[in-house]
Amino acid sequence: MTIKQESVSLEDAQRVIAAGQAKAGEIGSPSNVAVVDAGGNLVSHIRMDHAWVGSVDISINKAFTARAFDIATKDLAENAQPGKQFYGIQSSNQGRVMIFAF
Repeated sequence: MTIKQESVSLEDAQRVIAAGQAKAGEIGSPSNVAVVDAGGNLVSHIRMDHAWVGSVDISINKAFTARAFDIATKDLAENAQPGKQFYGIQSSNQGRVMIFAF
């Protein structure tokens, strides 16, 4: 059986980046914005002026996490608390799993 999965083009990724950049500007929060493809591989990333350098890796890994688990990282975080079904998941995937939301 063959499974076909659509991915994101660079053109689409750039539109997502532009929307993220616009929202960050609107709320006054310089940000890093990342888009990954269906395999969780980086397609596009920006670091806005004055955005934290330390959040470059976080933004890329949050995009990976959302794709790897097909869930918003905020929702995953809720289920990763002590006693919940995904507790400890942030230690998986060589530490790439980000379970907090901005």
